[in-house]
Amino acid sequence: MILNLIIVVIGVAGLCFAGYLTYLNHKRVEGQGKKPAALVWILGFAIIAFGLSFTIIPTGYTGVLSTFGQISDNTLPNGFNFRIPLAQEISLVNNKQQDMIFESEEIVSETLERNTVTFSGVTVTYQINPEKSAWIAANVSNYEDNLVSQSLVASAIKTSSKTLSPIDVTNRSILEPKAQECVQDSLDQKYGEGTIHVNKVVINNAQFDTEYDAKIAQKQQAQMSYETQAIENKKNIEKAEADAKVKQTTAEAEAKANETLERSLSQQVLTSKLLDKWNGELPKATGGDGGMIFDVSKLIGDASAQAPATKETEKTE
Repeated sequence: MILNLIIVVIGVAGLCFAGYLTYLNHKRVEGQGKKPAALVWILGFAIIAFGLSFTIIPTGYTGVLSTFGQISDNTLPNGFNFRIPLAQEISLVNNKQQDMIFESEEIVSETLERNTVTFSGVTVTYQINPEKSAWIAANVSNYEDNLVSQSLVASAIKTSSKTLSPIDVTNRSILEPKAQECVQDSLDQKYGEGTIHVNKVVINNAQFDTEYDAKIAQKQQAQMSYETQAIENKKNIEKAEADAKVKQTTAEAEAKANETLERSLSQQVLTSKLLDKWNGELPKATGGDGGMIFDVSKLIGDASAQAPATKETEKTE
């Protein structure tokens, strides 16, 4: 556009110069040489016409040619393109990635479990198919603002959220691809498949109502209490099992020690140990019939008979 303007300005300057030459020619006296004003006039008009007869379409854009308001079906590629001055016009269509931002709008929807959720801060990144530029210019009014409308995006997001659980609807890695798929389907139904490609959908905020937040908080608290109690129960069970194992081990050790002690203590050994402690005095207590409680002579005899055997056994051990 700047190049066109520069060329037109040069052409206008040429026309001004041609007018000046014409003025000088009228002022000259008969017989004096005249300047070639007609040639300058022609050159000036030619430069202006050339400046109005082409359009340079930049990279990332395509052109739509209209003749007296009638839009052509063919899309013009980027680069240098001619047109008929005053009769034809070339308008540019942006085929780069574009963001449609709905920053302040809130979208109220529901989850699969009919929980109310509000979305905000939605951004849709889309791209127009270059081959469909002429069709969009001919069929979509004010397509720069209305191609991806807020109502279409809101409807698609509501559709996607109703298929997700409350947990998934706040997970952006699940929600955003689902919303992108629904927006793409809606655009394909409205404009035809392959007309617009949705690159990404970003949803910055997803918030439940206060009642649901309170329920979630209670559920989380109950879950934490349950997990804490489960850990405590596990500790108690482990402690009880450990105590039981210790008791079992102790009982087994005591039983084994008693068994060993029982095998090692015979009647003769007990009698010998008793005599070792005896000071030679007879017991003072007697039985009810005047007899002694036990027969000392018998004990002495038995001990004398077993003493050599006991000593031999101790030596062997």
